[in-house]
Amino acid sequence: MDPGKPNLNEATADVLCEFLEVALHQILYIRKLYPAGIFEKCCKYNIPVQMSQHPEVNKYIKDTILGIKPLLSKDEVHGVTVVILNSSNKPIERFVFEISSLMKKSISGDEYLFAIEQAFRSFILKINISDSLLDNITEGCSFAILVYTKDNAVIGEMENQQLIQDFPWVEADKCICSMEDSKLIPLKSMENDLFQMQLNVEEVCVKR
Repeated sequence: MDPGKPNLNEATADVLCEFLEVALHQILYIRKLYPAGIFEKCCKYNIPVQMSQHPEVNKYIKDTILGIKPLLSKDEVHGVTVVILNSSNKPIERFVFEISSLMKKSISGDEYLFAIEQAFRSFILKINISDSLLDNITEGCSFAILVYTKDNAVIGEMENQQLIQDFPWVEADKCICSMEDSKLIPLKSMENDLFQMQLNVEEVCVKR
């Protein structure tokens, strides 16, 4: 490997992490998990996006993204899910980012990066309209971020990251990992020379 060039998987992980951070903030804004006043309009991927200014929310998202970055670079992440929980701590919605194997191909300059930006913009725009496809959520809802790994062996690496970041990685309770009587709404998928990603929303069908 040329020492003057960045590791391709690390570069891909950087791109994905940056997108996931923006997307998570946008989901919280669109689904009205927090008052609109804590968000600030920014520009990303040549479109306006809403980014939280709440220190605790931002730290949780930032620490999660930092924690999965080394796993993404080693192609050990299968998916990232934002679970919305009602006041009884039961899951009522899941935004599921499925990430397929990273593909070790060359980045073809500015044209390729422009295509990536276009794809990410499309994902954000789909998130923006998801509100019209979903039921309104009730007050008192919260959220959690779940990371699905491809191999249980990576738990050790996540624990090491925990020591470095002082961030509590814990195994998710089974009750928030799945939903009964739910419907799946596909939002967007993409495939390029570096990775494949698909975004679906799962929503409970029963009255809540």
